[in-house]
Amino acid sequence: MKKEQIGGLEFNSNSNELTLGVEMELQVLDADSLLLTPRASEIIELTDDNKIVPEFFQSTIEIVSGVGKTAHEVYGDLRSSIYKSYVKANQLNMRLGSSGTHPLADYRERLVTPSKRYHDLIDRNQWVIRRMAVYGMHIHLGMPSGDACIRYNYFFMHFLPHILALSGSSPFWQGMYTGLSSCRPTTYEALPTAGMPYLVKNWHEFQRLYSFLLKSKAIESIKDLWWDLRPSPQYGTLELRFCDEPATLKEALGIICFVHALAHWFRDHEVEWNHSHTPMKHWILRENKWRAIRYGLHAQIVAARNGNTRSLYKDIQDWLVKLAPYIKELKYDEHVNVVREILEKGNSSERQYKIFESTHDLKEVIRHNLREFESSQPHWLPP
Repeated sequence: MKKEQIGGLEFNSNSNELTLGVEMELQVLDADSLLLTPRASEIIELTDDNKIVPEFFQSTIEIVSGVGKTAHEVYGDLRSSIYKSYVKANQLNMRLGSSGTHPLADYRERLVTPSKRYHDLIDRNQWVIRRMAVYGMHIHLGMPSGDACIRYNYFFMHFLPHILALSGSSPFWQGMYTGLSSCRPTTYEALPTAGMPYLVKNWHEFQRLYSFLLKSKAIESIKDLWWDLRPSPQYGTLELRFCDEPATLKEALGIICFVHALAHWFRDHEVEWNHSHTPMKHWILRENKWRAIRYGLHAQIVAARNGNTRSLYKDIQDWLVKLAPYIKELKYDEHVNVVREILEKGNSSERQYKIFESTHDLKEVIRHNLREFESSQPHWLPP
């Protein structure tokens, strides 16, 4: 890994382009009440696994994979750490959950993990950050340079609605059905340095932007940029931060494989993309994100600057055909099949709503979510 420095901000360029790393945020629940409980530290202490770490709230554990060349390697790490956490949680009369929000959680009851950084974040952002009792999955892609990172960043901004809709698992907030496929992103967007990233043309422009944000005290470090996508120069990666926490490990792996195949396609077809693709205005990219938040896989996204729209569902299907050689080469066929299943049978938010529609009981929704996570398999429901 070599260091690339422009004006003070180093990008630790990855010699192994398109390596993978994944972070998953899991809910810690009391086994009797099925509500969130601030006991994550007990699980972390008992597992003795440095890939299981604390998060902002004490009712959250984060599972961090090592760096892998393929999703298969990352999956092995995640599965091992999740299993260790699951065993220890059971011993302590706790359970682990995996969705973008807990349907009954009241953010006012969440306890923050003791940390100077977390204390400073609360001091700066107050009520806005205290609402963020939400759970997500972050995917890191190794980048060969800062400039390449900016180009991949722009490419993936177009696929934010696709990936967000596949992962959608947060239809409930504080005991209420929101009517959204993913309400989790709306909690982040209230923060001044979150949401859709600013568009820049290259690493030098990003460095100038970063320098201004530091000088103006909008941020104190790169960690304060909570954008949906952001360069992580210390790791030499592009970090995709906008996924809801997938309901099952099987779905998480399918989404990771879809992302990785897209990255490989762009590596080989960047010139073709630049020639055939009409650059989208920032507001159009933002509008498409909103449509995925609201409608999930049933969204009609803006596909051209003339205002023409296209089915998000159909666009994902077409890209799966285009990605077929990469899916085969990377041996992702089995895992990408779950993406096809999500398209046909519904994402987690749709499954959760069906349970609620038939039972009118959010505890049943929570039990459904736990059954899915503990079996690592989505439980598809009749239409």
